[in-house]
Amino acid sequence: MTEFLMQYGLFAAKAITVLVVIVLAIGGIASAVRQARQSHSPERLDVRSLNERFEWLADSVKGEFKSSAEMKAAAKTRKKADKARAKAAKAAIKAGKTPDAKPRIFVLDFDGNLSADATDALRDEISAVLQAAQDHDEVLLRLESPGGLVHAYGLAASQLQRIRDRGLKLTVAVDMMAASGGYLMACVANQIISAPFAVLGSIGVVAQVPNVHRLLKKHDVDVELHTAGAYKRTLTMLGENTEAGRAKFREELELTHGLFKSFVVEHRPQLDIEAVATGEHWYGQQALALKLTDKLQTSDDWLLSQIDTADLIHVRFKPPQTLSDRLSLSLLRLGRGLRSSANEALQRPHTQV
Repeated sequence: MTEFLMQYGLFAAKAITVLVVIVLAIGGIASAVRQARQSHSPERLDVRSLNERFEWLADSVKGEFKSSAEMKAAAKTRKKADKARAKAAKAAIKAGKTPDAKPRIFVLDFDGNLSADATDALRDEISAVLQAAQDHDEVLLRLESPGGLVHAYGLAASQLQRIRDRGLKLTVAVDMMAASGGYLMACVANQIISAPFAVLGSIGVVAQVPNVHRLLKKHDVDVELHTAGAYKRTLTMLGENTEAGRAKFREELELTHGLFKSFVVEHRPQLDIEAVATGEHWYGQQALALKLTDKLQTSDDWLLSQIDTADLIHVRFKPPQTLSDRLSLSLLRLGRGLRSSANEALQRPHTQV
């Protein structure tokens, strides 16, 4: 009887959980639809001071072990210094001089996928920065990407080249990964910094094409492919591939690899390109020895080292969100919440390093 009650209680708990999940899903979708109807999300450029954020983080910790009088005194000193700088700048302008100002470091982010979709936002962010930047300003790009389509990452790298062409110093920070197309972008920088276990390199080209010709032939399915031009189509998924087509395809891969290597050498001539252009990837410490990176440091430490000498400005372009975007985001958040709850409930093991 006790076992029956336990089984019944477990079944009831599962049923209630499923019901709650359904209610939350319906509620999330309804909320997204309601928000989409109430307001259209316009595109916008978010600009915020990272100096203020770091100060807030520091004050949050200091407030736990410093007295209120000490905190007030520190805030008063900071306010007095800000007022003095503003007064000096105003006096300089009045005298017809350029006011002394800290150099600005514009902080951008790029989170890459196969088709480098983040390039659209990056191009607008760079266009905004180039119109506001002065000669002594810098740009930090926090880059994360496993690589992807050649033409997509070529365009992304060209956007970074605009910063160099403008004469601004560009630093790329890699906290986790800049491989293949990601490294194509990173090598444009004046300086590459990376975390000790960040993955860099993979200077190679890969392509694969599934072929189901034999399966179709087995079932008496014919596929006709008509082209004009000897190499309009080298390999095909449905038709019969030839050795000549395979040879031409490999030739095209080698040509692309050669362009990749030439681009890297142009921007990082200190590299032994033949040693690193094997398609392999390396972790930060190894990458430093191979000169794929210039310094082992996280982006957070690099920014903290600049807060006293520069104004850190985070720039992020946010495109307008459609109804489908809102629905997708709501479902994604719901899925993450359910997965987290399930993992905790089932005590599912996780791989760790």
